[in-house]
Amino acid sequence: MLWRMARISVKTKKAPVAVAAGPDLFHERAAIAAGARIVAGVDEAGRGPLAGPVVVAAVVLDHAAVPQGLDDSKKLTAERREELFAQIVASATVSVVAAPPAVIATLNIRGATLWAMRQAVITLSCIPDHVLVDGRDVPEQLPMRGQAIIDGDALSVSIAAASIVAKVTRDRMCQIMHRDAPLFGFAGHKGYSTPEHLAALDTHGPCRHHRADFAPVIIARSRLAAG
Repeated sequence: MLWRMARISVKTKKAPVAVAAGPDLFHERAAIAAGARIVAGVDEAGRGPLAGPVVVAAVVLDHAAVPQGLDDSKKLTAERREELFAQIVASATVSVVAAPPAVIATLNIRGATLWAMRQAVITLSCIPDHVLVDGRDVPEQLPMRGQAIIDGDALSVSIAAASIVAKVTRDRMCQIMHRDAPLFGFAGHKGYSTPEHLAALDTHGPCRHHRADFAPVIIARSRLAAG
């Protein structure tokens, strides 16, 4: 993580304090200095839940009009994410791909996430020649250079923007899931393994939005079949 030293008055006689800096354009500018012309940030939302899609966003920011306050989506309130989402889609090039439970069951969650990442990148209206990806993995067969950045949503504004778009999109999809299957409370827990969700899963068994290959879902289905 990048750090900056806070300015401390001489009168306090205190040691400098390290203050965490927010994401910036350091990695984007490094890629451009190395020859890239268009740099995209990629991030996902929803790898861990028991239900719903994993959603990936790819974002190419206009470096002259970067929305202020971009950060890891998990550090922002839902209201602030919505505000930034509107600013991002109004000023940047954005692509969003959702891998539903059927794709997750076929490819496993890691494979489905990497598949969605590649699809999001190659369907951008302006194809990047350098892609910054949050995490440890870069999708195979990308037609451009990919760079994995651990904690990238806290370091790169492009990845931070992608994290916000992916999170807001998935949260909205969970609202639709909730209307379709209200017994499970998807609007609240977003498909994660909360006590309330696990209790509903145990009582009602899985619905069509659940991920068939995830252990709690398998157990609930088996219990229901056994009577």
